[in-house]
Amino acid sequence: MWEGKQLRIALFTGNYNYIKDGVALTLNRVVDFLRARDVPVLVFAPSVDCPALPSTAEIVRIPSFPIPGRPEYRFATGLPALARRRLAAFRPTLFHIAVPDLLGLQALKLSQRWRVPVLATYHTRYDEYLGYYGLGALKPLGKTYLRYFYSRCELVCPPSESMLQNLQSEGIIRQGRVWSRGVESELYHPRNRSQEWRRSLGFTDGDTVITYAGRLVKEKNIALLAQVLRSLGDNVPNTRALIVGDGPERARLQSLCPSAVFAGFLNGEVLACAYASSDIFFFPSATESFGNVTLEAMASGLPAVCADATGSRSLVIDGMTGYLVSVGDRAGFVDRLASLSAQPAVRAKMGAAARARALSFEWTGLLHDLYENYMEVLVRHHAHNSGIAC
Repeated sequence: MWEGKQLRIALFTGNYNYIKDGVALTLNRVVDFLRARDVPVLVFAPSVDCPALPSTAEIVRIPSFPIPGRPEYRFATGLPALARRRLAAFRPTLFHIAVPDLLGLQALKLSQRWRVPVLATYHTRYDEYLGYYGLGALKPLGKTYLRYFYSRCELVCPPSESMLQNLQSEGIIRQGRVWSRGVESELYHPRNRSQEWRRSLGFTDGDTVITYAGRLVKEKNIALLAQVLRSLGDNVPNTRALIVGDGPERARLQSLCPSAVFAGFLNGEVLACAYASSDIFFFPSATESFGNVTLEAMASGLPAVCADATGSRSLVIDGMTGYLVSVGDRAGFVDRLASLSAQPAVRAKMGAAARARALSFEWTGLLHDLYENYMEVLVRHHAHNSGIAC
């Protein structure tokens, strides 16, 4: 519809600013990077009157409603006529679709009608979430839809090599390119360790603090988290659990793990202090596409014990920076955590290796990579429509 190679990006996402999660933080970082390069960006997303994140970008607010059972998140009802007119006036040369929901689907169809290329970033394993909410029978249908959706995008960018391999093995995408995530290594740093902070939460200097950080929701494998922490508390002396985060499963988790310390939602320097003041990071989720919290913990100098699943598998080097345990293996998680709890020298060695590995995930280079992906898609599309061989 609009000729030329100037980059003008329309970004479609299910969450940009109304709740502070990994997707929103990542996309805000992308938009800030693009605006610093004078690339026009227009964001289409649900929002609320008092969003959790301030934004310097122009946001076209999309009608939405709270998702049943997960009211902290919102479901966009599509791309209404007023939003389409604003999109047409913006004259985008590339669509960046970050969610395969109804908003993303309508944007995808519009891109085909207008002949605007699409780059899709893959953030969330929605099809895997279904099993945690009694909808596992719908997973085949969900995967069929994802195959349809992503086959119509010029480029699909999952955040980890393990996620790319998974999507390819399931036939959801044929070809893709990993666009990883970064970490603020100067914020998340071992030097933030504070004995005073630990003591303020009731930990003793002799405690081994095992920390989980993330949303307290079913799809993070909260049930297994509770089982493992209870077993450790009952059988391994001086192990204490720290739970960082909030969500609809908090009350249930507190009832199952009454001896755990619940710090609630933390961010910034306080979150960095929480990581560094811990001893081991524990993350049993099997639904991650990347694992931002795992990378933050590694940058803070913690060995990570995680499920051997997408996301974590691309971050944790088993036996070097922590351990990978088969999904759902309660005894395996208990064994690895108990072993690390009893070996401070091994924890220190693995923590140093985890920090070194985390330093390879640097935001500046990764954002430049995404920019190059944008330009490649745009140039190829222009050349194809012009009949020029690439």
